[in-house]
Amino acid sequence: MNVSMIGLGAMGAAMVRNLLAKGVTVTVWNRSRAIVDDLVVEGAKPAASADEAFEADIVLSMLAHDQAVKDVLLDSGVLARARKGVVHVNLATISAALAGELAALHAELGLGYVAAPVFGRPPVAQAGGLNVLAAGAPDAVATAMPVLEMLAAKVWPLGEDPVRANALKLAGNFMIVSAIESMGEAVALGEAYGVPAPELLDMLGSTLFAAPIYKIYGGMIAERRYSPPGFAAELGLKDVRLVLDAAEAKGLSMPQADLAEASLEMLLQGEGAKDLDLAALAEIARARVE
Repeated sequence: MNVSMIGLGAMGAAMVRNLLAKGVTVTVWNRSRAIVDDLVVEGAKPAASADEAFEADIVLSMLAHDQAVKDVLLDSGVLARARKGVVHVNLATISAALAGELAALHAELGLGYVAAPVFGRPPVAQAGGLNVLAAGAPDAVATAMPVLEMLAAKVWPLGEDPVRANALKLAGNFMIVSAIESMGEAVALGEAYGVPAPELLDMLGSTLFAAPIYKIYGGMIAERRYSPPGFAAELGLKDVRLVLDAAEAKGLSMPQADLAEASLEMLLQGEGAKDLDLAALAEIARARVE
């Protein structure tokens, strides 16, 4: 299996390590070189350029945001130069608008395209335990499926329209942000009546809210452990803004997303905020009600 990965942030690098551990030869490229060198030591092959990475049969990409996707793949001409028949699997959380644009462009260029955004933090990615949302033409999805199954606890097929996968991913990330916001407010209420955060979140996270999001983020909130980030707060703000853009495109109003955007903007004004996990949003919620 000839696989490459473009974009080696925390999630991209973790996925590469998972594939290497399973015996897959992975060619890697990143705009900054240090992580490439680290992964080469661990068994990956370096690509001199994104064009070289697109010589693989299956090209995975995990770029941080819409502008990075445009810079690396569109404005650079990389996609336009790619050989016909290659399958590009976009694992990133991007806007619904860009998802549609990418699907149309790949079809025009004769390239396979699978939108496959993921749920899970870096340790889950390295363990191959992600939930992967997969949408695209059936032949492209079939080609990508062996790799996606190595990355995933479960692959969730979502039909042929790639926009569907990205819309579901945005909805899921919005629910994560909303859960953190509600935990922060609940903690403030409990503490006002003498119930410490660890006690409150342990009880609720073990019973009524016994789900990974409440357990993982609840544990971080209880300990006020927000660094180093697994899911950076600034990326959370990016995603909330994508949610609001997607909602506006369909004439929808999302008041909770408006609140989350304002809270994350407030959080990110603080010193060192770029090194905070999304879980730190709970501190803004706590302060709001105290």
